Amino acid sequence: MIDNSIFEYKTAAFFTLGCKLNFAETSAIGRSLLEVGIRKAREGEVPDICVINTCSVTQLADKKSRHAIRKIHRDYPNARIIVTGCYAQLKPEEVGELEGVDMVLGTDQKIDLVSYLAQIDRAGDTAKVITSATENIVEFAPSLSSEGRTRHFLKVQDGCDYKCSYCTIPKARGKSRNGSIQSIVAQAESVARDGGKEIVLTGVNVGDFGRSTQESFIDLIKALDEVEGLDRFRISSIEPNLITDEVIAFVARSKRFAPHFHIPLQSGSDEVLKLMRRRYNTSLFRHKVEEIKRLMPDAYIGVDVIVGSRGETAEAFEACRSFIESLPISRLHVFSYSERPGTMALSIKPVVDAKEKHKRSKTLLDLSDMKQARFYMEQAGSVRRLLLEAGDDENYLYGYTENYIRLRIPREQVASSEGEIIKVKVGEQVESEELAEGYVC
Repeated sequence: MIDNSIFEYKTAAFFTLGCKLNFAETSAIGRSLLEVGIRKAREGEVPDICVINTCSVTQLADKKSRHAIRKIHRDYPNARIIVTGCYAQLKPEEVGELEGVDMVLGTDQKIDLVSYLAQIDRAGDTAKVITSATENIVEFAPSLSSEGRTRHFLKVQDGCDYKCSYCTIPKARGKSRNGSIQSIVAQAESVARDGGKEIVLTGVNVGDFGRSTQESFIDLIKALDEVEGLDRFRISSIEPNLITDEVIAFVARSKRFAPHFHIPLQSGSDEVLKLMRRRYNTSLFRHKVEEIKRLMPDAYIGVDVIVGSRGETAEAFEACRSFIESLPISRLHVFSYSERPGTMALSIKPVVDAKEKHKRSKTLLDLSDMKQARFYMEQAGSVRRLLLEAGDDENYLYGYTENYIRLRIPREQVASSEGEIIKVKVGEQVESEELAEGYVC
C-alpha cells in the first residue's frame, strides 16, 4: 500500500550513468512514479525529487557518480535526492554520507522506489540507506526504455554468475536471472504497437538468458523474430562462449536480427585471459568472429578490450595487439584497467603503471580507427536500410544501417521523417570515424 504522504512530491528528474541496462531501469522507475502522480519535470522546472542511477564499473565511474550527485545537489538544493545503481549497491554508506543525499537504494530496491519514498527523513540530517546482501538479489525486474522515437532498450536478463578476477558487477547485480520469453515477447509487441522500429536486447550477461526460467537464449531470439511490426533487433554485448554457432547461424538467416555483434574480448593474450578467469581462449574467439564473417560478410563486429590489467606484460600486450590486428572486426572499445576493491585481481603481479596504460590504450585506439575506416571503405557503394533519426543539424537526417553504419542524409533528398526506414547507398566520404555520407536510392 502506498503512503499518501508521497504525494507531496509532484515532479521528478532522472540522471543515469553507465550502461544501457541502467537507462532501461531508469525508465521503469519513471513509469512507476508516474503511476502515482509524480511526473517527469519539464525543462527549466525545479524537480521535487532527483533520482540518480549510478555506475561502478571502474574507479572513474565511481568518481563520475560522486560528481553527478554533488552537481545535482548544487543545482537543486531543495530537491530530495535518491541514489541507486551499482555504486549505491557496492558502497551504500559512502554514498549516504555525500552532502544532499536523502536516500540510497540498492539493486533489489531500485524498481520499487515508489514504495520507499515515504521513508525519506524529512529532517534531512541523515540519508536512509536500504540495500540487500548480494546473495539475496534474485528477483528480475522488467525494464524498457526508448531513445527518441526509433530505438528501444529491452532488458531480458540481469545479474551474473561469472567470477572474472577484475570485476565487481556480480556483487552489484546479484545472481543471473531473467524474464520469461512470453513476457519479453509481450513487451516487444507493445513497442511495435507504439510505432517502435528497433529493439536492443540488454542485460548484464545476455547470453546467459534462461537461468531462472529454464529457457534458452536461442529460443528467445527465435520467438522475438516472429514479432510483427518491428524492423530489427540488435543483441547487445554477449560473451564469446555464449554466442553459439547456432545463434550465429540463426541471426544470419533471421527476418529481423541485425548483422551486428558486440563481443567482449578483454585480452588477446591467452595468458592474461587465464588471469582474468575468462571462460574462453583466443582460439574460440577467433572461431566466433570468423564464423560471423563467413555467414554475414557485411556484419559489424565491435569488440571490448582492457589494457594494462595486472599481469599484462609487454609480451602479453604485444600478443593482444597482434591477435586483434589479425581479426576481421569493425571497431574496438578500449578500456584502461581499473583497480576494484575486493577483486581477486589485486593479488596479481606485475602492476602496469598509468603512463604505460595510456600508451597501450593509444596503440589500440589507433588500431581501432584503422579497422573502422577499412570497414566503412568496404561498405562504400552498398545499399542498406537506414532507420532515420533526428539530429542537431537541421540540414540533415541521421541514422544507422542494419549493420551499424552511421550515416547522414541531406534533408532535401528525403521525403520520409524520423522513425521511418529508407534504402540508401553508403557513400565513400567518411566525415568522421563514426559518420559517413549516404545517398537515397
